[in-house]
This record gives sequence, C-alpha cells and structure tokens, in this order.
Amino acid sequence: MSDILTIGVDHGYAAMKTAHFAFPTGLVEYDHEPYTQQNVLEYGGKFYVAGSGRQPLQKDKTLTEDYYLLTLAAIAKELAYRNTGHAASVHLAAGLPLTSFGRDKKKFRAYLLRDGRPVFFRFEGTAYTVNTTDVSLFPQGYAAVLTQPELLGEPSVILADIGGWTVDLMRLDNQIPNAATCRSLELGMIRCLDEIAEQVRRALGLSMTAAQIESCLRGESGSTGEQVREIIHREAGAYTRRLLSAITESGLDTRAMPAVFLGGGAALLKRHVSATDGLCRPLILDDVCLNAKGYERLVGQLSRGVKVGG
Repeated sequence: MSDILTIGVDHGYAAMKTAHFAFPTGLVEYDHEPYTQQNVLEYGGKFYVAGSGRQPLQKDKTLTEDYYLLTLAAIAKELAYRNTGHAASVHLAAGLPLTSFGRDKKKFRAYLLRDGRPVFFRFEGTAYTVNTTDVSLFPQGYAAVLTQPELLGEPSVILADIGGWTVDLMRLDNQIPNAATCRSLELGMIRCLDEIAEQVRRALGLSMTAAQIESCLRGESGSTGEQVREIIHREAGAYTRRLLSAITESGLDTRAMPAVFLGGGAALLKRHVSATDGLCRPLILDDVCLNAKGYERLVGQLSRGVKVGG
C-alpha cells in the first residue's frame, strides 16, 4: 500500500458518484448473507446491499453510518475498475455545498477519515483493506466547472448543481466562488420526479416508478405510452421554468452571463433547458460523474502546487 490513490466521491442525496460509477444511495441491511453478491458490502459482521432505491432524506449525512458504508462501496468499485489490487492507501476527495461548507467541513472530514485507521471489508465477495490517509473537501460544482476550459476565460459564470434534493447555486467571478451569491434551494430532482408521478397518477391512474420517468426524460425508448410521455415532458418543462425563476429570485441574472447546469438533474433536463428560456448562454454538463472527476483533479493540482482558480 505504498502508492496513495486519489479517489473522488460525490455523496448525493439520490446517488453516489465516483469518476467511473454512479449508483443509487439506497442501503438494505441483512443479518445474514443475502441471495446475491452483486453490490453486497460485508462490514462489521453485517451485510448491506448498496444501490437499492435511494436513501431517506438526510440533511446531515454524518448522523448515520449509511454514507460511510456507501463510501466503502464506492471505493471498492473504483479499486476494481482501476485494477490496483485489494489493499490500498486512499486520499479521499469529496465535496459539500458551499452554503454549508464552513459549518460541516470538519465534521464530514472526520466522518470519512476515521482517524486514518485501516478498514477491512468485503465487497461482492472480495476482501479489501483500505487505509484512508487523508480527506480533501471542495465546494460542490466548483470542481466540475474547472474541468471546462471554455469557461475559464469568462469573468462571471452562474453555476446550478441540480442534485436529488437541492439545487446549489453560486456565481464564479474570475474562477473564484463568490460566497455572498451562494444559495441552496430545495428544488432538486426528487421534487420534480414526485410531481411528475403525481400528475400521471391523477390523469391516467398509473403509478410510474422514478426509473421509468428518468428513462423517459433521457429520451430512451421503452413501453411508455404517448400520453404518459406528454405528461412527463410537460411537467419537466414546468419544473425547469420554476427553477429558472427561483435562480432569478436568488439574485443571479441568467440573461447577463453564462449559466452552467450540472448534476444528475442536468442530465435529465437537458432537452428542457435552452437559450429560448431567456438564458444568455446555457451550458449543460450532463456527465453525472463530473464532480467526482473534478475533486480528483483539484487534489492533483494542489499536490503539484498549482493555484486553484488562478
């Protein structure tokens, strides 16, 4: 475990993301080995199936062990993908909303670091030994924008990170987050999906799953009828208009500067956000793993002495 691996993890309300994976935050506990090894984490004498549905809303992710267990699953997936062996020293790179960054940074870092002690667990039947040597935390969204060279010359940019429960807003001035502009709106995609499901239920008496609705929003072919698709896209358009209105009410003028949309919600709403909405220049970053990739890049820049945002 001589080489230290940097692994970025984006701890979303609806999904966990690494540089190469995204999976739902659901976690089901078993006292005995479950029927499958797929996505099964064994830790502390118990078994957990990761990625089954989504977590109940946890505004403080350190209150339970759930997000730590999901982090172990995320690390195991990345180690297997990178083929770096089953014993590793890891520099964990993660993020927090800028609105709560100063308040939650110390607590969340301690939650993930666990005093740097080696952790032993099994994932999908494979034994892992992971020593988290350090945890670096960055503002969500900010890291992702720094991966886009076409934006680095813009004097001011609006950033909207559309997550499961919240939409985190900030303005970057000369690549530096303006803390006074940061807002966290409880208008994430969970609200959008729930409203769509309710409208389909009222109009057609059908109970759609979130997976079905998300598939339709991505434009994937399936068995969804035309009436259902019309309702889904109509409500998604209405949600997008509400979101743009809320951004304006937060004091960020999308007509005056480029607006960057990222996160899982950006990928689902890509066809509903355009310049016809009065935006100066919308940019949709639909790679849901972009935050995690950005966290890893920032750790690399800092380790080389590169000035972040400069």
